[in-house]
Amino acid sequence: MIKITDMAELSALIRSTRKTQHLTQEQLSAIAGVGMRFIREVEQGKPSCQIEKVFHVMKMLGISVFVTTKESNSTPKKAN
Repeated sequence: MIKITDMAELSALIRSTRKTQHLTQEQLSAIAGVGMRFIREVEQGKPSCQIEKVFHVMKMLGISVFVTTKESNSTPKKAN
């Protein structure tokens, strides 16, 4: 598991995953249905990228997101 604390780390993960899968930015943009400019901006760590599109690009690359809080422990709690 990788801890991501800012957009720079997230963008580096997206870029390295794309490259590991031997995809060009153009191929990823076509698969994800987003523009080339958006892929470039995500990989450059642009802080104002649309988060919904970022999650979609990650999904297309097979990247899952897990969130924890300071209060969380190893046992998941049920929602009320």
